[in-house]
Amino acid sequence: MPLYMDIHHKIDGLTAEAIKGAHEQDLKVQEKLGVKYLHYWFDEGSGKAFCLVEAPSKEAANAVHREAHGLVADELIEVQEGA
Repeated sequence: MPLYMDIHHKIDGLTAEAIKGAHEQDLKVQEKLGVKYLHYWFDEGSGKAFCLVEAPSKEAANAVHREAHGLVADELIEVQEGA
């Protein structure tokens, strides 16, 4: 299954607690769309966030965010895992 990195350039009010909650909402929705959110990273100071996700398509990955909490990524890039 394709692997994607999504990028949120600026989430206003981003905190560790808020992004944890958003990720938990993703996990509740992902299975019905055939998606698996694996990890996330964030920087409170800049409001940037990154999510690593396995999904059958970019559209499916975005659909999880849209349904779970509405914070759709600004960019979604297909990536390959390295060592």
